[in-house]
Amino acid sequence: MPERYKGFGYWDIATRQMGIVTKSQQTRFKEAKVAVIGCGGIGGETISMLARMGIGELIIADNDEFDLSNLNRQAMSSIDCLGLFKADVTKEKIRLTNPYTKVTAINEFIDENNVEYFKDCDIILDALDNLYTRIIISRYARENDIPYIHGAIHGTQGQLTVFTKDTKSYEELFSLPSLGKELNDQTKEEISKLAKGVPPVIGPVPNIIGCLEAFEAYKLITGLGEVTYAPKILNFDLLSLESFKVLEL
Repeated sequence: MPERYKGFGYWDIATRQMGIVTKSQQTRFKEAKVAVIGCGGIGGETISMLARMGIGELIIADNDEFDLSNLNRQAMSSIDCLGLFKADVTKEKIRLTNPYTKVTAINEFIDENNVEYFKDCDIILDALDNLYTRIIISRYARENDIPYIHGAIHGTQGQLTVFTKDTKSYEELFSLPSLGKELNDQTKEEISKLAKGVPPVIGPVPNIIGCLEAFEAYKLITGLGEVTYAPKILNFDLLSLESFKVLEL
């Protein structure tokens, strides 16, 4: 850190947003612990914005490594980190962005056996590209009364909504074949049939969703503004002049 900044602290980083929130609201955010599952296109920007807004603690999870195809959109990727675990790289970049945010990095694929990593979190944010893992995470969040923020993209389109124990569930809202069923081999096979390969994506789209997810978490924790609770869903297509719309499914 340059000499002229030594002695500055958390509240100096947060100073520009203090005309929008009260100190008590920002303190709640400073004391909160949230999880972001996925450190790629959506997750990298979500994590960055949470840290820049002053989140107290992050648990980030991703078992993947950066490669060349990530450079078109993933904010935490760069040539010098190719082949390195996304979660580890992201943790170090957040340390350099906001050293007051505590980060725990998990280099594992999240499933039924390790989802307990997130039991003490105030919110779980979905930055996944895997439907089966989304179902596991959404069920766990609902069972443990943890708000679950969902974001997804395809091409130039994005969607976002927030689930709690008092809203429709993720599986219910999107009419998934796993609804009400045990996640056995047969159900997994039904879910896998919905996957249509690797979707196309252009750089700004996942980063916009990441920013929006981070701000939904900020609203939930601080009490600021209106949260996009299911069955409402925020949709956009960057190719449309009427891009951002809130729909109700």
